[in-house]
Amino acid sequence: MIEVRPVQTKRERNIFMTFPWHIYKHDRLWIPPILSERGKAMDPARGLFFKGGGIADLYIAWKDGKPVGTISCSQEKGGRENMFGFFECIDDYAVAEALFKQAEAWAREHHLSILIGTYNLDREDCRGILIEGRDRPAPLLCGYNPPYYPGFFERYGFGLEHDDGLAYAVDLDLNNPKMQRLSRLAERVRQRKNFKIRGANMDDVENEIDRIWDLQNSALAHLAGFMPYPREAIETMVLPLKEMADPDLVLFAEVDGKAIGWFPAIPNFNEILIHINGLRYPWDYLPALYYQHKKIESIAIKSVAVPPKYWDTGVAVLLFDEMVKRAVAKGYKWADLSMTGEDNPDTWDLAHHMGGKIYKRYRFYKKEIK
Repeated sequence: MIEVRPVQTKRERNIFMTFPWHIYKHDRLWIPPILSERGKAMDPARGLFFKGGGIADLYIAWKDGKPVGTISCSQEKGGRENMFGFFECIDDYAVAEALFKQAEAWAREHHLSILIGTYNLDREDCRGILIEGRDRPAPLLCGYNPPYYPGFFERYGFGLEHDDGLAYAVDLDLNNPKMQRLSRLAERVRQRKNFKIRGANMDDVENEIDRIWDLQNSALAHLAGFMPYPREAIETMVLPLKEMADPDLVLFAEVDGKAIGWFPAIPNFNEILIHINGLRYPWDYLPALYYQHKKIESIAIKSVAVPPKYWDTGVAVLLFDEMVKRAVAKGYKWADLSMTGEDNPDTWDLAHHMGGKIYKRYRFYKKEIK
């Protein structure tokens, strides 16, 4: 018999957090999460999701006294859906079904009529289910899952929430003819437009967050059914990255002092995290000391926000060109561009002009509760 119960004790919380090790113990591509950071994110007293007004509960599926699956159920402040996440499950559809039924029950209890997922509380953390691209580890903030997960969602009746999320891989080679063409296009824009590209000002984080908030909402407002981000959601996205970010690679485009574009890159620390087992045990700190000196070869780019008013002005070309030049100067060899939607015209066009190739695809699921 399968029973799904809420996490209530410290021991159960630890079982919830460490359950993925059971699923992926023989998978060389899986990148274990840092347990202390995951625990903080799940803690109502410390997690940014909760500080922003969100509510959530964690559940474990049990069979014959053993944990066989996990799921979180959550609602953003003012949200209208159950944003479920932390979905992990053994290869048994009955377990997945029990977890999905719990998500439906939680939604009804909170007067919600839609399930969307997967989102690990934060909309930017490991969102979506990987359906293509198992030849290399996931980049920073992107998820990973066994190949049987999509079938479980579809069998239960989930449809698509929106277009798939794509991850592009772009080689950072200034001798590549496509990169050289991008540079020539950018130079023409510089000559015709009074645009300025600058790095982030970490001494002015609050105002930078305001700029990002405005740009994210104005850049996505054209999408059908788009719900504006509350400022708290932008804080949840940006603040955890503050310590990891290189200000030189968090780019803003401006005209007459007004921000008209945002294009951030972060060193892909997953190249290190894959070696340190989530710092689960004391001895995991030894490889952490060794790999902290490893040169990271890639950057992860999670957003390009340019309002529609500026789509045809060349500002995105300037941002991409500047990012390439700065990243190459710092020794990076390739860039991950994710999770951009298939309906994002700037990323699709520019990634292909730079020789980028789609190397991962993530699916977002939605189900209306009857």
